[in-house]
Amino acid sequence: MNEYVIVIFGASGDLVKRKLLPALYSLITKHDTKEFCIVGAAFDDIAAQEILERAKKYIPDVQDDVWQLMLERFSYQRLDFTNREDYDALSAHVNQKKKAFKLMKANTLIYFAAAANFFCDITRLCGESGLAKRVSVQHLPWTRLVYEKPFGYDLNSAHKINDCISQFFDEDQIYRIDHYLTKELVSNIALVRFTNAMFEPLWNNRYIDNVQIILSEEESIGNRGLYYDKSGAISDVMQNHMLELLAIVGMEAPKQLSGNYLRDERVKVLEHVQVIDAFVGQYDTYSHEEYVAPGSKTETFAAAYLRIENKRWSGVPFYLKTGKCLSKKETIIHIKFKAVDCLLAKCPIDANVLTIEVSPQAGFSLRLNAKKPGKANDVIPVNMDFCHSCIFGKREEQAYQTLLEGVIRGEQSVSVRFDEIEYAWKIIDAIKKDERAIYSYPCGSGGPVEIEDFNKKHGIRWIS
Repeated sequence: MNEYVIVIFGASGDLVKRKLLPALYSLITKHDTKEFCIVGAAFDDIAAQEILERAKKYIPDVQDDVWQLMLERFSYQRLDFTNREDYDALSAHVNQKKKAFKLMKANTLIYFAAAANFFCDITRLCGESGLAKRVSVQHLPWTRLVYEKPFGYDLNSAHKINDCISQFFDEDQIYRIDHYLTKELVSNIALVRFTNAMFEPLWNNRYIDNVQIILSEEESIGNRGLYYDKSGAISDVMQNHMLELLAIVGMEAPKQLSGNYLRDERVKVLEHVQVIDAFVGQYDTYSHEEYVAPGSKTETFAAAYLRIENKRWSGVPFYLKTGKCLSKKETIIHIKFKAVDCLLAKCPIDANVLTIEVSPQAGFSLRLNAKKPGKANDVIPVNMDFCHSCIFGKREEQAYQTLLEGVIRGEQSVSVRFDEIEYAWKIIDAIKKDERAIYSYPCGSGGPVEIEDFNKKHGIRWIS
């Protein structure tokens, strides 16, 4: 790290205390730097120290000297996201801090941890007040703007936000981030596929039967009702996390595993996704959650049947399933291979499966068929496991640290380009255009029992 001024909009929110401030603390510790200041801004009337104290419990092994430095270098300004005068005051406050800490030549990172409906107002007022400046990619010190997902609520709103941003800043200054792209195992998927000769020749419709991407959560929506009731499971995680995973699994080999090379290939996949069918549900106590509208039809569970209509994947089903208040928490990808012609009297029931577990226990598992000891022709499934977490430890908490380091380096692969977002929203809009029955399910279950009819209709056998 060199010199940095970091301005966080939405600094009093849950994301900042749980993820962003702990990640900044880790960066400061890792690089042993004092050349920074952090300025938070939000509508809440709250003290800077209280924001840090809320974040402290999410920081492992707090060191007194680093914590004291955070207290000294973190400040907070109450701000109305739509009020120009508040931005003038914030800009003056930032300049005061830059002078006080001798950071007049510091790089500027603006972080949008606010709702997407404020993105345009905040961007415009940052530009008009001089808080952030339009500068070329070669210019030093640089100015970069980081936008949290979701980027809009549908294709139309995403276009409006992007058109607004482009009036004030250049594309190479803009980082539309999805922290899933920085998870250790997600970034490892392409590496494992393209550097192992046994996988790449089989990675096509001749050998793969179907791909399943599952993102399950045990928690309810908690205090996120105001946002969640307007989005639902399909827009909240399927539009970004799950379609990003689909794009990584489905993409062609890029010229390099970085920057626009990766983004180009992800876009080509999403451009060819076709929606076949979908299913939705809602956990039984959802309507009692805070800020949820009475009689809300917002889905908290969704399954989708998609296809990638290109030469490599034509005919291969991609099944996506996600939900809240389910029986377990996991993010997992199953790549099921086609069964081979059996030459035995007693044939194996299961085909080979490559399982990629992103969380909670990162790792790869390849299910093979082997002879059962002591039996002539009996076959049993056996797993060849690579437990990433067991060898390298859990790195879940480092996703945001990795993301911030990528932005600081100017690594664009951690950012989702707008054409990628555009194609993702087209897929989501296609899923949501048809009105579907919404089925109830109890919290702590596996989802609505009616999904069995959906499974039978399409011949789906979810791998558990």
